[in-house]
Amino acid sequence: MKKTLLLLIVVTLFYSCGEYQKALKNEDVAAKFEMATKMYDAGKYTKAIRLFEQLATSYRGKPQAEKLFYMFSQSYYKTKQYYLAGYQFEAFVSGYPRSEKVQEAAFLGAYSYSKLSPVYSLDQADTVKALEKLQAFIDNYPNSEYIPQANEAVQKLNGKLEKKAYENAKGYNTISDYKSALIAFDNFIADFPGTPFKEDALFYKYDSAYKLAINSIPSKMEERLHVAQTAYANLMKFKSDTKYKEKADEMNARVETDLQKFTK
Repeated sequence: MKKTLLLLIVVTLFYSCGEYQKALKNEDVAAKFEMATKMYDAGKYTKAIRLFEQLATSYRGKPQAEKLFYMFSQSYYKTKQYYLAGYQFEAFVSGYPRSEKVQEAAFLGAYSYSKLSPVYSLDQADTVKALEKLQAFIDNYPNSEYIPQANEAVQKLNGKLEKKAYENAKGYNTISDYKSALIAFDNFIADFPGTPFKEDALFYKYDSAYKLAINSIPSKMEERLHVAQTAYANLMKFKSDTKYKEKADEMNARVETDLQKFTK
């Protein structure tokens, strides 16, 4: 019984593969479309894509084209070919603005670009592009059922940009480029006022101001010590019991001692 069942499965698979190969070589576009749909419905998206690629030109403008290009776009998405998925979904939205699938296609097109966003430490050009696409979707379809998912994706992408900006600013502090660090931290705090990294940013801004001041030539030291003193005050104002309090207080004591030299 088991051998018979196994044989039946093998024969079925062999027959299916034969039919698929035949459809690939067949000049009959209707037969190709039927096989492509069959592969798509079976979840064999890679095979379906090969047929959709052959059909795309000849089916453009035909009644079945809407279904074909929707399945084509979905097949790229299901196989994680997100550049191609984004492009195809956008083309679908442009070509079939009255389709019942248009909101889903618009969302998945934008969401495909978010899938291309790399880890925060790498170049974030794709992240910025994804944010633009998702924001356009949110603006165009404010009542869509996909808005919660779009907002979640936007929040995640913004988090990468936030982390990138913070680490870049901190990197200047690490390499002792304190002037650049001060500018970068000022920009970071202004761009991300509600950031969870604010306490850290305020401390490392202070640390940068402090180290720049104490290593300055005498003619610039007093002004820079005052800048450090203000940075310390901003940190304490934000969080008086900061995790950096002990170290910050020690640094501030040095700042006050050095400032006394300029009051005599």
